[in-house]
Amino acid sequence: MEYPDYSYPPRTVVALIRDVLLTWRRPFRQDALACIGRLKPSLQVLGKENIPRGGPCVVTVNHYYRPGFAAQWIALAIAATVPVDMHWIMTGELTYPGKWYAPLGMGASRFALHRIARVYGFTAMPPMPPRPKDVETRARAVRAVLDFVKRSDSPVLGLAPEGGDAPAGRLTRPASGLGRFGLLLSGAGLKFTPVSAYEADGTFCLRFGPAYQLRLPSGLATDEKDHAAATIIMQQIAELSPDHLRGEFNGRA
Repeated sequence: MEYPDYSYPPRTVVALIRDVLLTWRRPFRQDALACIGRLKPSLQVLGKENIPRGGPCVVTVNHYYRPGFAAQWIALAIAATVPVDMHWIMTGELTYPGKWYAPLGMGASRFALHRIARVYGFTAMPPMPPRPKDVETRARAVRAVLDFVKRSDSPVLGLAPEGGDAPAGRLTRPASGLGRFGLLLSGAGLKFTPVSAYEADGTFCLRFGPAYQLRLPSGLATDEKDHAAATIIMQQIAELSPDHLRGEFNGRA
């Protein structure tokens, strides 16, 4: 199977390395446009009428994966397509499960990713699945996101609910707490815009769906709310995805 040619502009790479080392702020959307401008063939965008032109909203996207595909291209593609600056909620550490170099890689990635989040003004979250030692760190990150929403006139957030790679790129259920986080964002006045990212016929594709309000029936227990909200979020993404990527989220209620 043929895949798109993903490459980075050398000048952007050099400038980003400089700014990461010096912790100078830089605009993510500008870098995204430069990177996506080199994509061959060009990015294909479906559902253009659903692209958010402003907030308050949160763009939720699947964590598309295949060997050789770098997940940052999902954020780059969306940021280059949405015509306003976005605030991404990104992982703050790579865990390398089962790899001998995991301890070194985790430390190095934690340093680099937190620097990148600082340079772009994003919020870094502890990795998925949740670890007991990260409870307070995750809570602080959630509070930081909500504070950002309160301070912003028209916030547009970016979030990949699954939080990590899945076998064959199929949609998987997010870790516990994602649904509660979604309800907090909904309670802060954000609508949800679902997006599916995938590769098809040698092209990288984004498909945007209509915005919706995250609402649940009354009378649910706390855990039931978390599960139900996460299911809604993932089903909205699944309905935009090719059949072979939907996993357990096949679009049925």
